[in-house]
Amino acid sequence: METIITHNIEVSVETMYQPVYSKPLAHEYVHAYRITIKNLGLDTVQLLRRHWYIWDSNGIFREVEGEGVVGKQPVIESNESHQYVSGCPLRTDMGRMYGTFLMKKTTTDEEFTVDIPSFQLIPPYKNN
Repeated sequence: METIITHNIEVSVETMYQPVYSKPLAHEYVHAYRITIKNLGLDTVQLLRRHWYIWDSNGIFREVEGEGVVGKQPVIESNESHQYVSGCPLRTDMGRMYGTFLMKKTTTDEEFTVDIPSFQLIPPYKNN
């Protein structure tokens, strides 16, 4: 698990290769990841946007940016957390991701950026 804290927001990532959805002969590899966002600060915050940077092992790069996460813009109270699971298809069996969340304090509408730690997308058979 990878974890980083920015502006009193802790972001942790766990990855899971998805062999059932992957088709190696067609160069389609699917990885899932679970993100846990914990508000360590005193202010209630809302996640507005996400911005991902994604590489596969051929060096192919892409960016994904948009509102919220999995269709939601969660509000996270002090000492509470929000967790979601999403996925990333790759053309190679390994890759890397990192990114940012745009968040705001609900009482002041002050926006700030929170880092998402860099993490590897690796099938278990590559770790032998």
